[in-house]
Amino acid sequence: MDYYKILEISPSATQQQVRDAYKKQALKSHPDRVPSDSPERPARTKKFQQINDAYYTLSDPTRRRDYDSARSYHGFPGGSAEDSDPEEEDIPRPDASGRGGFPWSSFGFGAKDSKEEEKFSNEQFGSVFEEMLRDEGLAEGQEAKPTSKFWSLVGGLSGGAMGFIVANFPGALAGAVAGNRLGAVRDARGKSVYSVFQELPQGDKAKLLSELAAKVLSHAIGS
Repeated sequence: MDYYKILEISPSATQQQVRDAYKKQALKSHPDRVPSDSPERPARTKKFQQINDAYYTLSDPTRRRDYDSARSYHGFPGGSAEDSDPEEEDIPRPDASGRGGFPWSSFGFGAKDSKEEEKFSNEQFGSVFEEMLRDEGLAEGQEAKPTSKFWSLVGGLSGGAMGFIVANFPGALAGAVAGNRLGAVRDARGKSVYSVFQELPQGDKAKLLSELAAKVLSHAIGS
């Protein structure tokens, strides 16, 4: 596949542009932006894995250089990301005998099964997700612990009370408003923001991802 087209960037993009493009595309295509039983879910999961595959390859200068050499050898055009559909851009694979061609499995997820792909996608996204939330004051420290601003945002998405979410102020409304729905979130204090995100109800995950893509990070990656 043409990883530049997947990330919707030029082959001459800088490393920072690659990273910014990954943030935008990953937030836009994340499977958790739709319900778990949505017919869109399989296509979104596949797209999300392709985006992570592209970022894994292009974010590392050595992997990117090797990929660019192979891409040039196979005659990929150097045009913009709008030239064609990335899903129609499968790079030729070696023949069944294993002779000739190029070992494309050395890039991204070629050697992994679908479960491994999904696990790697989530881990890679989690690292960048935590970086994005640190930049917005929603996480702090090496372990990306949630800040009060993060809990406030989650509470707003869920209709909870600030006192319940922070849960460490005298006289806090210990669930009087939010009830048991956010109990797991309150108990998750001490975990990283991505760990908390993964434990949220699916609907809240979708809202938080939309909030990040359309509002919280609009100045950096657009909506």
